[in-house]
Amino acid sequence: MASEKHSTINEFILLGLSAAPHIQAHLFGLFLEIYLLTMAGILMILVVIRADSHLHTPMYFFLSHLSFLDICFSSVTVPKLLENLLSQKKIISVKGCLTQIFFLIEAGATEVCLLAVMAYDHFAAICHPLLYCQLMSNLLCKRLVWGSWSLGFLNALLNILPAMNLDFCGHDSIPHYSCELPSLFPLSCSHVSTSFTVLLSSSLLYGLGTSFLIFYSYARIVSTILSISTSSGRSKAFSTCSSHLTTVLLLYDSAFLRYFMPTSGSPLELIFSIQYSVVTPLVNPLVYSLKNNGVKAALKRTLKKYLHY
Repeated sequence: MASEKHSTINEFILLGLSAAPHIQAHLFGLFLEIYLLTMAGILMILVVIRADSHLHTPMYFFLSHLSFLDICFSSVTVPKLLENLLSQKKIISVKGCLTQIFFLIEAGATEVCLLAVMAYDHFAAICHPLLYCQLMSNLLCKRLVWGSWSLGFLNALLNILPAMNLDFCGHDSIPHYSCELPSLFPLSCSHVSTSFTVLLSSSLLYGLGTSFLIFYSYARIVSTILSISTSSGRSKAFSTCSSHLTTVLLLYDSAFLRYFMPTSGSPLELIFSIQYSVVTPLVNPLVYSLKNNGVKAALKRTLKKYLHY
């Protein structure tokens, strides 16, 4: 009887952000605009980096991969959110839910690893400028990027395998607009201890591990910047790091709070999820285009080139 009961749950209901039709219509317009602006901003950065030879450096090589990750982050959740805002039945299959969780964890884990790599790149550029080309060779940069992707895939695989063995029965409503692993635990009628332990351990390992690397890199960077004699030199060095620090703070604050707070269906969970999966991908292109002199100069050169033609 138990197995028959478990097999009845083949899909979940995503309760989303609001049940009121007029509010859903406004939310659809808002999130569609955000998604289109996000895609436009990210594609602009990718085109500029590829087209301008001045940006063919390790820093912008990492930035192009970060931008692609932002596309993945936003595309994992927002299209399904838009579909549900227009649909009467806001459902997602169990397999679809687990697939969304897999790619969300992979994108998140890869991004925190890549942010740690970018912190090291800033450390090498500011603290060891004469050795920078040796420290950040093309081969090392490629290895660091593919290492980040591989670690992200490994983290997603470790988390999704125990989740695939969970049985779901009884409640089928998720008080969220997307599938996230913590939201599935209250719906499971089987033991979640293994999946919960893996999620907690991997979150601590990836989150705190990359946080330590970023903190150590910036501690050395700040020490080096303070030793620079000219104020213009210090200002230039700080401006190089400001975009990266903004991205780190936006992602880490919301993701840590979401995955380390108990699942309760609180509106705060929705807010934190929206921040790291919707707002951060939107803000990153703005941060890197408006605060980065290299990207601004390259954008002007690219526009001038295409307008000339």
